[in-house]
Amino acid sequence: MPTDIEIAQAATPVPLAQVAAKIGIPAEALIPFGRTKAKLDTVRLAEAKRDREAALVLVTAMSPTPAGEGKTTTTIGLGDGLARLGKSVAICLREPSLGPCFGQKGGATGGGHAQVIPMDEINLHFTGDFHAITAAHNLLAAMVDNHLYWGNALGIDPRKVVWRRVMDMNDRALRSIVSSLGGNGQPVETGFDITVASEVMAIFCLAEDLADLQARLGAIIVAFRKDHSPVTCADLKADGAMTALLMEAFEPNLVQTLEGNPALIHGGPFANIAHGCNSVVATKTALGLADFVVTEAGFGADLGAEKFFNIKCRKAGLSPKAVVVVATIRSLKMNGGVAKSDLGRTNVEALVRGCANLGQHLENLARFGVPALVAINHFVQDSTEEIAAVQRFVESHGSRAILCRHWAEGGAGTQELAQAVVEVVEADRARFQPLYADDLPLSAKIEVVAKDIYRAADVVIDKAALTKLRRWQEAGFGHLPVCMAKTQYSFSTDPTILGAAQGHVVTVRDVRLSAGAGFVVALCGDIMTMPGLPRTPAAEAIGVDADRHITGLF
Repeated sequence: MPTDIEIAQAATPVPLAQVAAKIGIPAEALIPFGRTKAKLDTVRLAEAKRDREAALVLVTAMSPTPAGEGKTTTTIGLGDGLARLGKSVAICLREPSLGPCFGQKGGATGGGHAQVIPMDEINLHFTGDFHAITAAHNLLAAMVDNHLYWGNALGIDPRKVVWRRVMDMNDRALRSIVSSLGGNGQPVETGFDITVASEVMAIFCLAEDLADLQARLGAIIVAFRKDHSPVTCADLKADGAMTALLMEAFEPNLVQTLEGNPALIHGGPFANIAHGCNSVVATKTALGLADFVVTEAGFGADLGAEKFFNIKCRKAGLSPKAVVVVATIRSLKMNGGVAKSDLGRTNVEALVRGCANLGQHLENLARFGVPALVAINHFVQDSTEEIAAVQRFVESHGSRAILCRHWAEGGAGTQELAQAVVEVVEADRARFQPLYADDLPLSAKIEVVAKDIYRAADVVIDKAALTKLRRWQEAGFGHLPVCMAKTQYSFSTDPTILGAAQGHVVTVRDVRLSAGAGFVVALCGDIMTMPGLPRTPAAEAIGVDADRHITGLF
């Protein structure tokens, strides 16, 4: 059986101008990056966009497990399936981070016959967007240190510099460091985050245009004075240079699926430590061109979907029409207590136990007023009894579970799901609403998410974090939504508690104010903003063959 990368490399891409034309993108709006990828000139696209927006469909998932769910694969398969129904469709995805590619998760371009190409280039450097974001972030860090070195005219308290550096790689050794040794300034304790956790990444994905991008960058709080007053990026006069570094990257990227359908891939914040959605500019560009836009939000619905609704849709004025929740028989059985080595055996009893995880996600999604369907991402070991059990369970929750074979069959394997999505959209039953109001206090917003979505019995916020929240509330930031940083593997903050965890305690150990992005990050449990590599990194299997083909990638 060929690997995902072998399937991708064997594909014959359609000329990108033909792919673009499917949703009305004129050839002059394409800025080629090689033969198979391009930037979109949003200025030239303005005339091509319609007044009527497309139906926005979110793809999310049950809680992830090592057994795999296939959210990106299903997003791509659904897009191809809608195209086979004759619909004008655009797929909107996040860009992969090098950290997971060389770490444990692998690439993020789909799999089997439901992929976007060129998968190796997308998974590695792509069009350089992440490098530009990393450079812009670290330019600001350098300008903070430089300001301190040359006399500190802004009165920054060196102990209250909150702007860390970033790099797009898993590297636990950089989580906590001491900088400015060797007489190069005043030594300080600091550290690195992974680029996808950067506030610059969040701003990049939430900004509407270049002017908005620069305004948001300028609002970044990099440090505080002794009187707790903030010092911003604009105070350091770094916002203009950062915008210049990001200007080209800010244009959305166009590639194609294996079936020649358009996919806009742009931005890539993680959903466990950031807001987990592709860029607003890419989503709104797609909505102005296609009839259906299929997008995804990272990890399970308790993280990605919650942030998609409460942060992205709230800030960008988006109103989704349907949600597709991806589940696999394998992951449901793992949530029911089955070891990974035994997942190939039929076990309806464990499957039904594990369905509690899926059911809790469906109940949570209902709070947002958007109708949901379940996509069962098919594996060859799945038995008819297990498939039927999932369908009965989902039906008891007022929804419908549809078997999808897109990995093996591409868009042909999602025809039933695509038709069901069309029917849900045309029924116009969506009445989207965020989970909480803007004027709810910050600590109360954290509590709402923890209790209503994570099903916690209590929330414990560290005393220092609570002091920060109160200070920010008084400073006028109380209207911001919250971005929960939490393990993706469980509804709780303990990654070992699978299934439908309830009655647990969510601990918030720290909070960070992302004034430019427009949210407050709550760090829960032991979640890290700089991951480490696993015992056996995926990088060990990646290489280049004699024909200059990348091998071992995903």
